[in-house]
Amino acid sequence: MFRYFLGYTYFILFLLFSTSCASKKPFAETNKVYEKQVDSLSEVIKQPLPAPQLMAAEEIPIPDIEGKRKDLEWVGTVNFNMRKPNFVIIHHTAQDSIQQTLNTFTLSRTQVSAHYVIDKKGKVYQLLNDYLRAWHAGNSRWGSVTDLNSVSLGIEMDNNGIEPYTDAQIENLLGLLDTLKTTYNIPTENFIGHGDIAPGRKVDPGINFPWKRLAEKGFGLWYDDTLQTAPTSFNPLDGLRILGYDTRNPPEAIKAFKRHYIQTEVTDEWNPFALDVLYNLYLKKTAL
Repeated sequence: MFRYFLGYTYFILFLLFSTSCASKKPFAETNKVYEKQVDSLSEVIKQPLPAPQLMAAEEIPIPDIEGKRKDLEWVGTVNFNMRKPNFVIIHHTAQDSIQQTLNTFTLSRTQVSAHYVIDKKGKVYQLLNDYLRAWHAGNSRWGSVTDLNSVSLGIEMDNNGIEPYTDAQIENLLGLLDTLKTTYNIPTENFIGHGDIAPGRKVDPGINFPWKRLAEKGFGLWYDDTLQTAPTSFNPLDGLRILGYDTRNPPEAIKAFKRHYIQTEVTDEWNPFALDVLYNLYLKKTAL
């Protein structure tokens, strides 16, 4: 009888342990790492700043733990807050599944991340606080901005780069974009793609992404149905620069523009329709 009772007790303990393991969230450990890193960042803010070396012979007082310089009179302003994102950059994951993407973003050796990921069923995952700097834009440029990571939110769409996007994905993306635009007052023209900011290096979110549908909801620029013919004096490279494209490699800049706005034909050659579209967008941008 005792042997039976002991065996039964072990069985119950085994079930409890198994249930506990099964109910544990798959990213519980990496969530702890995230929280630890956020805590460490808050500690960095409290640390004294290094003294700027204006002149070798000049000794500059080091700010104290609250960032105050001891050689200056401190009058704390009451008007401030955290810096906010001003761009949204949309990507595709170029991976085979949402699980693969989440694993990629929770491995320190990959050195890549984003703020949000949306899977094919439309489920939205948040990976990072909006005020923190994700590593999603890489070596990129848009207008005069050369560090997009510091001023943008990165959204990854679960898509291998070839397949169409699902309606559920786009519907929930629109809902997320509406929240972000309202919360941070992000300008309409600042919703762009990874391929826009990194011509020749990146192509996402690809030719299947419905940029027109987003623009109709106020997220990004799009051209009018009726186009004015671009004048012969119009320089398309100037038009691309005004929009924000990096034109140091003109053929790649042209293809990046076409991938976003033309989509049916992505070459580095201008045709009348593409020129008219660019001219229309150029007029919209200069009117802002």
